[in-house]
Amino acid sequence: MDNIKLGLKENWKQFTLLVIVNGFVGGMVGMERSIFPQFAEVEFGVASKTAILAFITAFGISKAIANYYTGKLANKFGRRNLLLFGWLIAIPVPFMLIYAPSWTFVIIANILLGLSQGLTWSSTVVMKIDLVGEKDRGFAMGLNEFAGYFAVGIVAFITGYVANSYGITPYPFYIGIFLSIVGFILTFLWVKDTRGHVNKESGTDTTVHLKNIFWETTFKNKTLSSVTQAGLINNLNDGMIWGLLPIVLFSLNYDNENIGIITAIYPTVWGIGQLFTGKMSDHYSKKGMLFWGMFLQGIAILFIPYSSSFAVLAGLSAILGLGTALVYPTFLSTIAQATSPQQRAESVGTFRLWRDLGYAFGAIISGITADLFGVEYAILTIAGLTIMSSLIIKFRMPANIKQTKDCLEPEELKEALNKKEAIQIIDVRNQDEYETVHIPEAINIPLDELSEKISALDKSIYYVTVCGKGGGRSAEGAKKLKEAGLSAIWLCGGTNQWLN
Repeated sequence: MDNIKLGLKENWKQFTLLVIVNGFVGGMVGMERSIFPQFAEVEFGVASKTAILAFITAFGISKAIANYYTGKLANKFGRRNLLLFGWLIAIPVPFMLIYAPSWTFVIIANILLGLSQGLTWSSTVVMKIDLVGEKDRGFAMGLNEFAGYFAVGIVAFITGYVANSYGITPYPFYIGIFLSIVGFILTFLWVKDTRGHVNKESGTDTTVHLKNIFWETTFKNKTLSSVTQAGLINNLNDGMIWGLLPIVLFSLNYDNENIGIITAIYPTVWGIGQLFTGKMSDHYSKKGMLFWGMFLQGIAILFIPYSSSFAVLAGLSAILGLGTALVYPTFLSTIAQATSPQQRAESVGTFRLWRDLGYAFGAIISGITADLFGVEYAILTIAGLTIMSSLIIKFRMPANIKQTKDCLEPEELKEALNKKEAIQIIDVRNQDEYETVHIPEAINIPLDELSEKISALDKSIYYVTVCGKGGGRSAEGAKKLKEAGLSAIWLCGGTNQWLN
């Protein structure tokens, strides 16, 4: 445990590798992004908006389920093993699309793609959170989502160009063959599991544990449930953009190359923007970023039906990308901050379950509304839901995200000491009390002497203050240490509970 360290600098090699791997994960989605509605019509004669969007529904549901179980099983089976399994599922997908005999077969391929995306993307997200610790978590999520969605945009543009030049199939899907095989090889040869980093952080974490991770993340916890609903609506509108924007552009007589450019601007701005917004979420109000991000998305979508020029549509695509960039890394860094290390993976998985069900809901709502009332009404409906989501963030989500325990339980401290964590116990009673009975690992610095001796203490160590019964002098001692910039907490029940 001593050789495991948390931080971006300390783990930059593994972190960089995971960023690259996630770029390959995103590229697998980009392979379909700009060409699938035409792929459905040209190759299989599927004209119904609902039927075309069925591939997004299948993808969204399977990815959502895989997200949840990736989070739930991460501690049991290991993040790396789930990542490898996700790549194995991805490899057959482009071959299935090339040789698909029917649209049903295409849907099955997209179910596999969704399962793969849930396993691979969720694993890389959780592994990066594990590696960096609390300080750079937003920046880490920005880099992760940048790599994934920048790759979505780039590959969407490339596949649009290839389809325009060489046909809708099979050439665009050769890109997917390359991405899936190389992604598996990179993971197999060089990615390492991060469960040791979780154990390292858990030793000194004071975040309040959730009683029921699924229900707290979904409904009860005001922070987590506000983030979860916004994640669902974000992907609901993303599913609509994925399915209907190419149809809108096609109806305006844009060719494949220009459709590829406009549809690629959104995820590209989304991806690049996260390099900045992720870091911002480490320093600025997460609640404010989530509100403005969802609000900008809603406004951009609202104007799409009333626009026809290339410049305006490209601008709206960019604004939509900016709004999404504000929220995407902030979703994940908020959940990571609000949950304990041992519960984090399952909470992230639950969030990603609902977030990616948004793809399915978006596709279903958009498809049915478009078929019954027209594409314009489908887009306006999604815009309204997105603006409503921003208001839920504004009025329901608390500004104070992290709920921490006041004190550390003796069992938690003993476990951390057994793992040889960098912890020092300070007994703040007077010398006579200390010599009568004390915890063997504790040093004695009486409370009235603590202030003058703080400057000599090592800031890299986590301090646990203790008195006789806990909560009096020990609480005051921990407060003084924290005010001086040290990491500290007091021991529940004090020396008496430790010894009993």
